[in-house]
Amino acid sequence: MKFFDGCKVKLVLFGFVAAVVVGSGSANAEFIFGTPTNLGPTVNSSALDSVPSISADGLELYFSSGRPGGYGSLDIWVTKRPTKDDPWGTPVNLGSTVNSSYDDPTPSISADGLTLYFSSNRAGEGGYDLWLTTRATVSDPWGTPVNLGSTVNSSYDETSQSISADGLSIYFSSYDRHRPDGYGGRDIWVTTRPTTNDPWGQPVNLGPTVNSSHHDWRPSISADGLSLFFPSNRPGGYGSWDLYVTMRKTKEDPWSPPVNLGPTVNTASAEMAPSISHDGRDLYFSDFGGPRPGGVGDADL
Repeated sequence: MKFFDGCKVKLVLFGFVAAVVVGSGSANAEFIFGTPTNLGPTVNSSALDSVPSISADGLELYFSSGRPGGYGSLDIWVTKRPTKDDPWGTPVNLGSTVNSSYDDPTPSISADGLTLYFSSNRAGEGGYDLWLTTRATVSDPWGTPVNLGSTVNSSYDETSQSISADGLSIYFSSYDRHRPDGYGGRDIWVTTRPTTNDPWGQPVNLGPTVNSSHHDWRPSISADGLSLFFPSNRPGGYGSWDLYVTMRKTKEDPWSPPVNLGPTVNTASAEMAPSISHDGRDLYFSDFGGPRPGGVGDADL
């Protein structure tokens, strides 16, 4: 199975202001989105560049790429900038300690910048597993990746994870045509732990309010833990895949029915792989099947 199913991907960035009102059991959202902005030829290549993860300080952007100079068909790269007002620098491969000769996509950087979660189909518990690599400081190199283990990973596929800002929840996707207890082809699950010193618990499906009988995957949890962005190919959208958001009033409340982000964001193409910034003002996402106007190559950031 190829991770991206042969799709071409375009990754774009836009700023927005979001006003969200969550009531008892329902959610109303009004989003005002800016025009999508291409990150330009310094960052983008003619290869597949996809699945972003923005650091909490907004100065590092991790992403998957199949560009030359890697170690496998999909490697993790990072582009950096000195301040948010500076342009992004030339992307750097994370190297052979992190990347392998297999697929190593879907990075997710922790809020403190010291742990990087990703999925890989290297030898583990199943097809794609969730892994992590750590570093002592943001100036140190990344260490040898560690598999999250058999409580989280299964003999099926676990991918596209998003670590919460407090480090206590990982939202991820599983291919539920294989994994039991799902609602569609792909569902969103969550594993939690009481403290960052505890092991991860048994994954829980987010249930039929969030998941549908279609594909729901590649989630991104907001810093406050109250909004979860994800793509879905459920009916009622603007293209083959659209971006949605589900919300909750507190972390103890259930998730509300997902809301489509609307036609400014979603198009007749396929919008995928969102990554919401720590301050909630910027959303990075992928566009499958583009290209959108203004792109540099077939797959852009």
